[in-house]
Amino acid sequence: MERFMEKDLKGAGVKIPPPVIFILFMLLAHANELLFPIGITFAPVITYIGLGLVMGGLILLFSLLLQFKRVKTSIEPWQPTSSIIKTGLYKYSRNPIYLALCTIPIGLGLYFSHVWLITSVIPSCIGVYYVAIRPEEAYLTRKFGDEYIRYQQQVRRWF
Repeated sequence: MERFMEKDLKGAGVKIPPPVIFILFMLLAHANELLFPIGITFAPVITYIGLGLVMGGLILLFSLLLQFKRVKTSIEPWQPTSSIIKTGLYKYSRNPIYLALCTIPIGLGLYFSHVWLITSVIPSCIGVYYVAIRPEEAYLTRKFGDEYIRYQQQVRRWF
């Protein structure tokens, strides 16, 4: 147990912050648009929906940040976690932060009629799964044991 406590100083050991993964794939999507433009223009109502998704995602991220502060645990996946959050959106998804991050490229893609940006969510989610979610789940299982395993059985990973 003492050996685990030493490793716990690094939390799940996530090396690349998940928002950076989303940003990198958004930049690659922009490069794709420059090289291979799709040239679709969405209806104005769709652009407003996109703007709403971006704003909703940002509000959601901010509210989740406040939830982490209220329970006094770290939101950064490379820092130790002091507790498992099971309330709010965490009753329905083990990864609402990553879901909120998905809304931003989708919303921006709708707003700017940028199909490549919308599709950037797929590789972003795959990247976040391998870079962050898998190490986080292994870390939380080691740290919280049966409590986290029960939570995994009760709550879906994404939605």
